[in-house]
Amino acid sequence: MHAFRSRLGGLAYGGDYNPEQWDRATWREDVRLMREAGVNLVSLGIFAWVAIEPAPGEYEFGWLDEVMDLLHEGGVSVNLATPTAVPPAWLTQLHPEVFPIMEDGRPLGLGSRQHFDHASPVYREYAANIVTRLAERYSFHPALAMWHVNNEYGPTSYSQAAAEGFRRWLKRRYGDLDTLNAAWTTRFWGQVYTDWNQIEVANVMGIWMNPARRLDFRRFTSDSLLECYLAERDILRSFRDDIPIMTNLMSFYPHADYWRWAPEQDVAALDVYPDPGDSESHISTAFHYDMFRSLKNGQPWMVMEQAASAVNWRDVNLAKEPGRMRLGSLQALARGSDSVMFFQWRAARGGVERFHSAMVPHSGPDSRTFREITDLGHELSLLAPVAGTTMRCADVAILFDWDGRWGLEDTGWLPRDDFDYGESVLRHHRPLWEHHHTIDVVSPRSDLAPYKVLIIPNAYLIGDEGVAAVTEFARAGGTVVISFFSGVVDECDRVRPHGYPGAFRHLIGAKIDEYWPARPGERFAVQFADGRTATASWWREDIHLETGTALARYADGPLAGRAAIVANAYGSGRVVYFATLLDDAAFHAVLLDQVRTAGVTDPFPGLPTHVECTVREGGGNEYLFLLNHSPDEDVAVPLDRSGIDLLTGAAATEEITLAPLGAAVIQTTRHV
Repeated sequence: MHAFRSRLGGLAYGGDYNPEQWDRATWREDVRLMREAGVNLVSLGIFAWVAIEPAPGEYEFGWLDEVMDLLHEGGVSVNLATPTAVPPAWLTQLHPEVFPIMEDGRPLGLGSRQHFDHASPVYREYAANIVTRLAERYSFHPALAMWHVNNEYGPTSYSQAAAEGFRRWLKRRYGDLDTLNAAWTTRFWGQVYTDWNQIEVANVMGIWMNPARRLDFRRFTSDSLLECYLAERDILRSFRDDIPIMTNLMSFYPHADYWRWAPEQDVAALDVYPDPGDSESHISTAFHYDMFRSLKNGQPWMVMEQAASAVNWRDVNLAKEPGRMRLGSLQALARGSDSVMFFQWRAARGGVERFHSAMVPHSGPDSRTFREITDLGHELSLLAPVAGTTMRCADVAILFDWDGRWGLEDTGWLPRDDFDYGESVLRHHRPLWEHHHTIDVVSPRSDLAPYKVLIIPNAYLIGDEGVAAVTEFARAGGTVVISFFSGVVDECDRVRPHGYPGAFRHLIGAKIDEYWPARPGERFAVQFADGRTATASWWREDIHLETGTALARYADGPLAGRAAIVANAYGSGRVVYFATLLDDAAFHAVLLDQVRTAGVTDPFPGLPTHVECTVREGGGNEYLFLLNHSPDEDVAVPLDRSGIDLLTGAAATEEITLAPLGAAVIQTTRHV
């Protein structure tokens, strides 16, 4: 990625470009406007399969040659896409079997996108062919800076090809049917398999389904999609191995385990669309940025898509108020991104996304949006020194696990089936964001040694490897904060023996006799040892203390006197367990108290929560990002050192004032 950054001269700036939708005169106008806006990278050809191959084996590269040449002459580099997200109509007509079969047994038809069966050998063959042709022709084109494989991978298929692929995947995972039957607990309800061909995809609707089978089908789908990516990546790499290759991923997307995908990409890339109607969307967005930075161990990542203003797919599609797009773009940089990219360059006249905003809107360059785009491009050129730097090391990590999420949300038949894993993770992240802590996101297979605090939200399912890692972290002196309904089942969704929470009983120093989901609207009182009180709801657990002590107890109801929060010493570390859903204020206070007790201090004490503060480091310099998310309040930020605000060129000494939605990026010499 160093060569990529050097080629661009700093941060990547641009968006998806679809010239096949426009005439040649517009192409030339586009390149002129890109230069005016400071664009240095476009993602090209994402939906262009039929424009490149209008009939089987017939290719029309002339238009793409011309566009590539025009962009190169204009100083704009290309992130060239393999167009395999949109099989052409001639392919689905010749081979209807490339359509994915939906969960209800019906095939997905033509007229949208991602209409391919990831398990179909026919689809994979045609995809490999078009990718090979593109690589043959453009691998050494001077405009090429990066390869963009497919687009927003994600379709799930329940086809015969998927069933066959699922069986092959199960054979690799389990080896023999006896092991599979044990893993899936098939003696329950007499589901024992005696032949691999008896196993079908997990698409039965309206009846109870083996949860382990459903969980493994989730894992298989992620791996099968990844196989499609790897096949295309390897073709591209066989022609030239010094061009970075990536695909764009999507926040909490449920169909792919990004921890398994990230090592196979040269950079993690995120499509992100905060809701302008949500005044706190920047807080959840900060978590997504932290997660994507963490996927590649803290290395710079990329915003590959965002909206210049409104999207088109919400019930009400609000425009971003002036300054909001700029601030959101700077937030991505503040949390480790090396790019600001949009969907898309020029607004489409027709199709589903005709009212999706673009860098060049329907009203053209004489518009508020394009003026903001141009202003942002100028500012990003001033921030070129930030490219390649990394965020300051984190002391606190939050566990996010796709296996755990699938177990909690998809397998069903739990004490309550309305868990929202993403919302739970965000609830744990929020108080840390409000107090300006740098947060890493980890998997059960991550190296936990660098951290002082590990936060584990609702880890219902966790494998033995993850349990061992958490246990060692605590034994070695770390602080572990665990939320309710964690450690319950193993990687096969089997309840762990010896009482709840089987995986963590020794860590929390308590046994849980029963889970008590709350009735709708039910509230109960919680009293702390120091006399403070709080309310709780949604969930309770009947805890019997062993080596742990109660930080707080239920003050009323049938569990009155039982522990609601447990603390336990383990090895040289400390474990705190929440057995209920505390009200936000009490939860935030307890969580932050554990962080401070672990020796993690607030890095920017006294600043209001709506001011986001982060630090990137590199090349002997530090870059302090200050972002004011308030739309109507100035804020004065005290500085503990002098530097230069890269956005204005002005000296920054004792204090800097941020206007509403204002920002500063202060470069200082790094203090060792």
